[in-house]
Amino acid sequence: MFDKNKIKLGIAPIGWTNDDMPDLGGENTFEQCISEMALAGFTGCEVGNKYPRDPKVLQEALDLRGMRIASKWFSSFLVTKPYEEVEEEFIAELNYLKCLGADRINVSEQSYSVQGKEDLSIFDNKVHFTQEEWEKLCQGLNKLGKVAADRGFKLCFHHHMGTGVQTIAETERMLDNTDSDYVFLCYDTGHFSFSGEDPLHILKKYPKRIGHVHLKDLRAEVAKKATLEKWSFLKSVREGTFTVPGDGDVDFDAVFEQLEKSGYEGWFLVEAEQDPAKANPFKYAKMARSFIAEKTGL
Repeated sequence: MFDKNKIKLGIAPIGWTNDDMPDLGGENTFEQCISEMALAGFTGCEVGNKYPRDPKVLQEALDLRGMRIASKWFSSFLVTKPYEEVEEEFIAELNYLKCLGADRINVSEQSYSVQGKEDLSIFDNKVHFTQEEWEKLCQGLNKLGKVAADRGFKLCFHHHMGTGVQTIAETERMLDNTDSDYVFLCYDTGHFSFSGEDPLHILKKYPKRIGHVHLKDLRAEVAKKATLEKWSFLKSVREGTFTVPGDGDVDFDAVFEQLEKSGYEGWFLVEAEQDPAKANPFKYAKMARSFIAEKTGL
C-alpha cells in the first residue's frame, strides 16, 4: 500500500469539459467541475480551459473546496519554433503555476502533431522526427528543464497519441537523450496502451524518471476498432476509447505494484477524456476514486 503522505490524488477537468473539443461538456461550468471533483474525494486537479487565468480568483475557488493545482499542460514547439519564443511562453506558464503552489508542468511537443485533427489518423499520419529534429527537441527540453528546475519545478514530458513522441521507442529515445536531472516523464497508462505498448515497460526501465502519473484506462474493443478503422484521436475520444481507472482493460494492479516498488512520490492524476453526455463526469470520478482506494489504500 502507498504512503498517504507521499502520494496526492487529483483528477483532470477533461472529463467535464474538453480542451480540444469545446462542444464536449460546453454546458459544464468551472464551479461545477471543481465542486464535483472535491465531492468525489480528490484534493487536486490540473488546469482546464474554463479555469480563471487570474491565479488569485482561481486560488480562492480552489481553497473553498479544499483543492489545489497539481500541474498544467504546456504545448511546446521546440522543433518548429525558435527556442527563445518557446522559453518565453514556458516561463509565463511557470509563473502562473508558481502563484498556485504547483511544482509540475506537463510538456507535450506539438510540432506536426495530428492529435487535434478530426480527419487524420493518429497512426497513419503521426509525425516521425528526423535526426536533426530529435536533436532540437532534446536540447530544447534540457534547456526548458533547467529553467523549470531553477524555479522549483519538474518538467514532465507527456508522450501522446498523434505526436512525435507516442511509442515506447520514441519515449526511450527522448529519455535517453535528455538530462535525467531536468527532464522527467508524465507517465500515462492510457496513451501507452492505446499505442499498442506495454505500459509497464517504461516503469521498469526508467523508475526514477517518472515525475507525474496520469491514470487513464482503455476500452480495448473500442481501441481495436479505432486502430482498424484509422480514427483520429478526437474521434477516438468521442467514441469512448478512454475511461477512468477500473472501467477498462489496463492492468492497474501491475502498474500500482511497479510504482510502489520504485518508490514513486507525487501525484496520481485521473485523466480520462470522455463525452460527459455519455459518461457522467461526477459518477465516473466517484468510480475512479473508489477503485484507487481499493487498489492502493489511498
